[in-house]
Amino acid sequence: MTKSFTPNDLVSYIYQELSETESDQLTQALHANEALMEQYIELRSAIDQLDQVFMEPSEKVVDAIKRKCLTKENV
Repeated sequence: MTKSFTPNDLVSYIYQELSETESDQLTQALHANEALMEQYIELRSAIDQLDQVFMEPSEKVVDAIKRKCLTKENV
């Protein structure tokens, strides 16, 4: 019986969170199933793009945190 893999399985595979057996099974399924491989490529691309995103808090947020800290120190 062939196991069906979900997008969650693919994410776990990408982050190397599967057991060795599950990883081997998914690798074989990727080679045999073009649709699954397309899903994998799309997820891999999305994850790679997310990994490149760098966000910083706005100056307004930083100032609010500083004010809150100063208020607590004076109490």
